[in-house]
Amino acid sequence: MATIRKFEDLEIWQEARRISKIIISISQTTELKTDFKLRDQIKGSIGSVMDNIAEGFDRDGNKEFRQFLSMAKGSAGETRSQCYRVFDSGYIQEEQLNEFVKDLETLSKRISAFISYLNKEEFKGLKFKG
Repeated sequence: MATIRKFEDLEIWQEARRISKIIISISQTTELKTDFKLRDQIKGSIGSVMDNIAEGFDRDGNKEFRQFLSMAKGSAGETRSQCYRVFDSGYIQEEQLNEFVKDLETLSKRISAFISYLNKEEFKGLKFKG
């Protein structure tokens, strides 16, 4: 496993960013661009996944990091639900919906696995070092 020095090194953050880029593209190239509330909600929720991972990482403590990862996981679920709304509104095809659902479920599982890993770690963060 590569050394993780900053949140950008985390694969879960990179994956959330990849999904975010796709959602941003859809929000600019489909009629979702005129559904302002849904567009802003889905962009906000996937952004929240990325941002909570980043904020938790930079807090330097496993306990706080786990809390922020839990919020990121919740936001991934929220984004998945909104993908169904985007599909039901006719902005994406079923194939795209299925890809989003699969990717977001995988991301949620990876976030859960990372939380489990942190639960087992002794390291409590930089601010707890002597």
